[in-house]
Parts: sequence; structure tokens; C-alpha cells
Amino acid sequence: MTTSDKPDNASETPAEPTVEHTGVAAQDWTKAAADPQYRAAVVDLLGALAYGELAAFERLAEDAKLAPTLADKAELAKMASAEFHHYEKLRDRLTEIGEEPTLAMEPFVAALDGFHRQTAPSDWLEGLVKAYVGDSIASDFYREVAARLDTDSRELVLAVLDDTGHAGFAVEKVRAAIDADPRVGGRLALWARRLMGEALSQSQRVVADRDALSTMLVGGVADGFDLAEVGRMFSRITEAHTKRMAALGLAA
Repeated sequence: MTTSDKPDNASETPAEPTVEHTGVAAQDWTKAAADPQYRAAVVDLLGALAYGELAAFERLAEDAKLAPTLADKAELAKMASAEFHHYEKLRDRLTEIGEEPTLAMEPFVAALDGFHRQTAPSDWLEGLVKAYVGDSIASDFYREVAARLDTDSRELVLAVLDDTGHAGFAVEKVRAAIDADPRVGGRLALWARRLMGEALSQSQRVVADRDALSTMLVGGVADGFDLAEVGRMFSRITEAHTKRMAALGLAA
């Protein structure tokens, strides 16, 4: 789902935002979860992430059918397996804190499935760009949020945002395709811009539909964002997207 491995110039995922951890962000889960609104927000976040990982597993397994070689097919199968293990970590954590994983994921199914329907790749290269660029935008957003979470939740979220190996693989394959046929670059650049817009819109819809999560993000609970920081957050996400596009050999 994400891109934190860093082969040469392949991944431009920003590091965890530099934040002085105070308030809830300096507490462990047991203490922070005493606030029912904060607890509800974290359950929402873990539910959204869990379904995102499950959907990523399904998508990568499906994309493997488009792979041009057996080696490529095997590589995607390995990545799909890693996504499923991330899902299992989130599922187990939800169970551990007394939540039903299916119920926690359910509110996010329609939005995430809608995103994937609207951005279904038409070929192998579009699938690679989606996994590298599209998923990375969502991961950048979750990393921003993670900086405001309690210590236990932050550790888990950052762990499941670890790269499955897609960064270097996608960059290598896409750049090779552009080298072979420069016309491919224009088509993929347009595709990546569409992914950027759809991913940001989908993230905003998810947050807007969940009161506890939106309240946390704007500072109602935990050390949330003020409006100025929201703007800076999206600037950082956009900058990281531009760098990933450059790594692919595409114009942002």
C-alpha cells in the first residue's frame, strides 16, 4: 500500500511529520482511550486502514492477472501477501481493544470501493502507477494523522504503512516502458493526475462522514490540526506526489 522503502530515487515518502508530542500524542492507548471521542476516532482510523489494506490485497491479486511475465506476477503476489499481513495486524488490534473489526471497517467500504471503481486501471502500467502514486497519497495522509495519535496507535499505524516493495518495482517498470516508448509518459502522467484528485477527494469524503475522526483532525481531541496546518499538510502531500512523479519520469 505504501512506499517507505527507498531504492535510488524511487520513494519520496516524507518522514513522519516533525511534531513535539504533547497531550494525547504523549500518552499510551490505555490513558488516551479514556476519552470516548478519541477512542471512537482511533477505531474509525483503524477501520479505514484495515479495509484499505484488505482492498489493496484484493487489487494487487487482481492486477497480477495483467502482469506480462511470470516474474512480475510472482512479485505482485508477494506484495499482495504483505498487504494482507498488514490487514491482519489491524484486525487483531481492533479485536484486542474490544472492537469488532468488520463493524469498524463497514463505514468505509462504500467510499473505498467507489474510489477503486473510478480508478480501475486499463492495463499493467496504469496499475503500477496507481499502486505507487495513488496509494502513497493516502499513506502520506495517514502518516500526518499518526503524528497526533497516542504512542501505541501511532506505532501500529506507521508499521502498517511500511512499503510492500512496490516503490522500486513500479519505478523500474514504468521508467523502462517510457524509455521504450516515450508516448507512454503522457498517458501515464494524465492518469497520475487523475489519481491525485480522486485520492484527495476520497480522503476528504471519508473524514467528513465520520464525526469523531473529523473532530480529531481539526483539534477537537488529541493534538489536531488547525486550519493553517491543514493547508500545510496538503502542501506536503502535494510536494511528495510531485517528487514521486519525477521518480517515475512523469511530469506532475
